[in-house]
Amino acid sequence: MNVLDILMERGFIEQMTHEKEIRELLEKEKVTFYIGFDPTADSLHVGHFVTVMAMSHMQKAGHRPIALFGGGTAMVGDPTGKTDMRKMMTTEIIDHNVACFKKQMSRFISFENDEAIMVDNGDWLRNLNYIDFLREVGVHFSVNRMLTAECFKQRLEKGLSFLEFNYMLMQSYDFLELYRRFNCKLQLGGNDQWSNILGGVELVRRLHGDQSFGMTFSLLTNSEGKKMGKTEKGAVWLDPEKTSPYEFYQYWRNVADTDVKRCLSLLTFIPMDEINSLTAVEGSAINKAKERLAFEVTKIVHGEEEALKADTAAKALFLGGAHGGSIPTTEINTADFETGMDILSLLQETKLVPSRSEGRRLVTQNGIKLDGVAITDPNSLITLDYFKDNELMIQKGKKVFHKVILK
Repeated sequence: MNVLDILMERGFIEQMTHEKEIRELLEKEKVTFYIGFDPTADSLHVGHFVTVMAMSHMQKAGHRPIALFGGGTAMVGDPTGKTDMRKMMTTEIIDHNVACFKKQMSRFISFENDEAIMVDNGDWLRNLNYIDFLREVGVHFSVNRMLTAECFKQRLEKGLSFLEFNYMLMQSYDFLELYRRFNCKLQLGGNDQWSNILGGVELVRRLHGDQSFGMTFSLLTNSEGKKMGKTEKGAVWLDPEKTSPYEFYQYWRNVADTDVKRCLSLLTFIPMDEINSLTAVEGSAINKAKERLAFEVTKIVHGEEEALKADTAAKALFLGGAHGGSIPTTEINTADFETGMDILSLLQETKLVPSRSEGRRLVTQNGIKLDGVAITDPNSLITLDYFKDNELMIQKGKKVFHKVILK
């Protein structure tokens, strides 16, 4: 089966520049393709993970991925999907983030024996001569046409800086550079990158008279069209220090029933026949598919051992147990409870709520339990009497658990 059919069957593909030609290219040769990742944080998140999975499918089919990290483009910032200009980062922060991305990416893609390539566009963008760049690249871009691009249109009302206006040219230049260095013929990316990808395809054609191609993937959204991968604490990260394997597992275990099939298709390697069987059920039977989703995604990202630990901890809590080493844990000094810590401070200390007002709302609505017992008074003092064997399990709502250990 052509890898294009695999990607289409699993729901990855949103748009393509030339479907017939891309299909023929993928059938007749080992294609070098690239996906770009701007290092705006020190970890990839689940939004990136869709493109990483697509990259993995392509590699398994015999094609060669280039993971391009934006050590250069991150110094400008992609205006796509942003209502305001991104915060400017120092080169030191960007370089640190690139190093983190490289380490994470090597867990999902094999870079041995030239099976894949990692590059940093800072290697060519940071030292560009601006006048030379304008003469070689800028001359091929129509401002009128650029202003019709979705990534710019939504920013024009609030104000688009000239700094960001250069982003499309820089990303297009990346494609040109990778074409020249590695004979890269195909750029993949999230659907929000369509305008930028078209710019690169056109630039290669104008400067080399050669055909190159672009393909975009669905963004990770739920059945209502809202982006997935956000919690009360913020993004769901692939770094276990930022989102623990247990929290990561729980995120996928708790997705809406209507999103399970889509997530299984995009974020796991389970065959589609099996996914169809898992999700062709009604009512509570869908929970089996959710458990499978949570386990498989956690196994890919954090390894089978962590996935098993998270699965065991989740089931122990469901059965009423208060154990499981993967549950998020906070250590607090014993002295803090000798005279009592108020419940709202405890919720903030464990980062279960962003504010005291949110904690008060949860408590008054019976949304907080300590070792299975509801706390209904927001003025409650939590003392050492609440602890068993120096441990206390806090439950927020039905699905969020957090353990407090005395030190």
